[in-house]
Amino acid sequence: MHNETSSPIDTLTRFGMHCCFVGLFTAQPSWAVEHVVFLRDGNQQKVSGRLEVAASDGGVLVMAQDGVLWAITPEELIERHHDDDLFEASGQKELETRLLSILPQGFQTYTTANYLICYNTPKVYAQWCGALYERLFRVYRNFWNRRGFKLHDPEFPLIALVMDNRESFLEVAKSELGEAAGSIIGYYSLRTNRVIMYDLTGAAAGANQRRERLTTREINQMLGLPSAERTVATIVHEATHQIAFNCGMHVRYADIPIWLSEGLAMYFETPDLRSSKGWRNIGGVNYTRLDEFRRYAERRPSNALQKLIGDNERFRHAREAADAYPEAWALTYYLLRNHPKQFIQYMNTMSKKGPLLTDDRQRRLTDFHSAFGNDLEKLDATFMKQIQRIK
Repeated sequence: MHNETSSPIDTLTRFGMHCCFVGLFTAQPSWAVEHVVFLRDGNQQKVSGRLEVAASDGGVLVMAQDGVLWAITPEELIERHHDDDLFEASGQKELETRLLSILPQGFQTYTTANYLICYNTPKVYAQWCGALYERLFRVYRNFWNRRGFKLHDPEFPLIALVMDNRESFLEVAKSELGEAAGSIIGYYSLRTNRVIMYDLTGAAAGANQRRERLTTREINQMLGLPSAERTVATIVHEATHQIAFNCGMHVRYADIPIWLSEGLAMYFETPDLRSSKGWRNIGGVNYTRLDEFRRYAERRPSNALQKLIGDNERFRHAREAADAYPEAWALTYYLLRNHPKQFIQYMNTMSKKGPLLTDDRQRRLTDFHSAFGNDLEKLDATFMKQIQRIK
């Protein structure tokens, strides 16, 4: 979530508070189907899917066939058993049917090679979103494959819910994010594995009748204006998270450092809407983040980098987060430019982190040192010098 105070990784913290698993393990082959009956908010529910994590206290984490993760505490659990049926992720048609059955009336679906977009906006806007996401998907995959980090195909179609206005977006977002939803325009949900956003052209286009007549070219013109750059960047930022968690870079509910997850999303977040071939300047300088970081650099403490790497605390307080986000971009930019092989080594380590296993500060630092060396002070000095030289 790109609102300078939280991120998708914070879901791990909220989940851990809700579901304190003790002694994590998996209890049967990953291909088997687990059936769990549980009580939540006074209602009995049932979920069937792949068991991701089980614990000696009885808590379970189950991946349903639609890609939604269900964390069930021992107190909620009524019954569970597994059979020998093969777990199979829902296909596109099955997902379409399910989503349309739970969304308000008026939603339709639009599909691309990798995405399933559920929308109640004008169709041209859903098509614009699909084209934008496919361009990002293609560029993202190519970028990492060329650098030796092999991504796999997503297990599930990548789902985006596109609401017609901010009010309908908030109805969905508040159920998952609470009051924090009021400060964002879109987010990626680790639990449901979906990107949720709303039609960004609404305010600019005026009346609905005018919006219905919008063309792709007009949408590009409206959202390609300098004033709309950060708005579009936020949507791309969240879609980048979705790809990372579905193609082998991160595991959902794994304890991925926020500086890394957010740094990568900021590295990709600003597209060139004038280019039909994608991001022409991928990995270029994110000048918004650079300007923010340089303002912070004047009062940056000597242990800032160690704190950024060692834990996520700087991202959880609004005042510190405003500095931590641009520093995460700057560090990601510097490491990819100056230590690319070591960065891929570090990424491979992070990709093997399993769900619900929390690293302490020492483990975080050890992982970083293993890839980039033990002299953090020297790296920090070179990092700051290189960033200050960017023009």
